[in-house]
Amino acid sequence: MNKVVASVEEAVSGIQDGSTLLVGGFGASGVPEALLVALLDTGVKGLTVVNNNAGNGEIGLSQLIRAGRVDKMICSYARSSNPKKPNAAAFAEWYTAGKIQLELVPQGTLAERLRAAGAGIGPFFTPTGYGTRMAEGKETRVINGRGYVLEEPLHGDVAFVKAHRGDPAGNLIYRYSSRNFGPVMCMAARMTVAQVDTVVALGDLPPDHVMTPGIFVQRVVEC
Repeated sequence: MNKVVASVEEAVSGIQDGSTLLVGGFGASGVPEALLVALLDTGVKGLTVVNNNAGNGEIGLSQLIRAGRVDKMICSYARSSNPKKPNAAAFAEWYTAGKIQLELVPQGTLAERLRAAGAGIGPFFTPTGYGTRMAEGKETRVINGRGYVLEEPLHGDVAFVKAHRGDPAGNLIYRYSSRNFGPVMCMAARMTVAQVDTVVALGDLPPDHVMTPGIFVQRVVEC
């Protein structure tokens, strides 16, 4: 029952080449940087990464992109908030050079695709993107006079999230805006690894405060 592991190296062990990795974070808030750096050290490659950004700052996802470990980005905002930093511009450089693929997804659609995957829901219609290039190659339909685009659920092999507190059962509480995509990514992935500020004893988290139940989390590491 104890899902707490001793190190970030153990937390990211066993992740395979070609995996789809869901990475929590919104800008600089809630980014599991320690897990991303540890994953870089494993040498895993050929990743498809789902994140709101395409890297933020110099540490973490930007390093994976710079090292050539990411084949495809699925994101809403394909820029870094720190474009003047050396590693922060990694995605722009690699994309311009044709070294990385990009699937741009509106932010609300990204969240709903993840939620649908976690809830076991199939494809769904959304009006977002109808009549634009975002709808190219996708099924569209007019319902009650309004145009819709069919979007697919977005599943992950692994999710990396950052939480404020976690317990041995994997229950998580996030701090303020660091919650962002964490809960839906945990549900949408086959395996979730949670980087937490503090591990507390089982029973110390008030049940009505838990934001991600432990059933959706397989590994917890305190950083």
